[in-house]
Amino acid sequence: MKSKILVARATFPDVIERLQQQFDVEANQEDIIFSPAELHAKMQDKDAVVITSSEKLSAEVIAANSHLKAICNVAVGYNNIDVAAATRAGIMVTNTPDVLNQTTADYAWTLLMANARRVSESEHWLRAGNWKNWRFDSFLGADIHGATLGILGMGRIGQAIARRSMGFDMNVIYHNRSRLKPEEEAHANHARYVSKEELLRTADHLILVLPYSAQTHHIIGAAELALMKPTATLVNIARGGIVDDVALIAALREHRIASAGLDVFENEPALHPDFLTLSNVVLTPHIGSGSEKTRRAMADCASANLVAALSGQQPPNLINPEVQAKK
Repeated sequence: MKSKILVARATFPDVIERLQQQFDVEANQEDIIFSPAELHAKMQDKDAVVITSSEKLSAEVIAANSHLKAICNVAVGYNNIDVAAATRAGIMVTNTPDVLNQTTADYAWTLLMANARRVSESEHWLRAGNWKNWRFDSFLGADIHGATLGILGMGRIGQAIARRSMGFDMNVIYHNRSRLKPEEEAHANHARYVSKEELLRTADHLILVLPYSAQTHHIIGAAELALMKPTATLVNIARGGIVDDVALIAALREHRIASAGLDVFENEPALHPDFLTLSNVVLTPHIGSGSEKTRRAMADCASANLVAALSGQQPPNLINPEVQAKK
């Protein structure tokens, strides 16, 4: 008999067709967001699940579905899964790293540039019919070339962002849990390691690229925002919860920082409604990796992890290698 799998969110039809050649697939091509109870019910007779960050698998849900062999997350981050609980249950957990690095780094620059040059704000003003004549001082923004780029979280995506700054002749500073090797710093436009406080005080443009965890929850809050320059911009392409959204809204409203570009939010998609009242913020719906090529690569990566897990092999992107694969 074929192994039974659940693909919890819609994906490319050809991906489902390939999986159906090997597995008994229940696919959610209608893209319904399952409630926790619905997800639990659908997992009961499955050998593995393919999920996204919208599906939350708590310790309780995992304990009730300890028969699963694998949980395959179509994302780099996996804070939507209690990995420790999965490990205790003997369930392999996988993610889709690397394939989205370059596309996400591109998008960080999209938000950085739109942010600095007030693109979203000026477009909304134009669409509202306010453009009657050209003005010398209209929508003056901040330069990117020659400015100081600060990166909080200098993993593969952070380094890819730093490399793109070379064409803008930027000074790059970063803070990370550990310092990069000298050759890595050199390759990342000669990035310089600094303390978190120096990063916040010095950066003209700050980009957040660190994973969400209990340790990084609200790592940018009121105290951190108070250290930033009033002319500084902030971009978050990482995860909601890294920034205290309430504190950020207050800083933007009071112009204690110049602007923000946000692709992720606390409690998304139910973002804080006060963001919608602000003109100095660029808001996008978690599309940082959203090119067709990259999303296909992510789906293919998750499929490869699934096939390996259900074939008794170690998946290429196993998060918890200490788990014993179930036979």
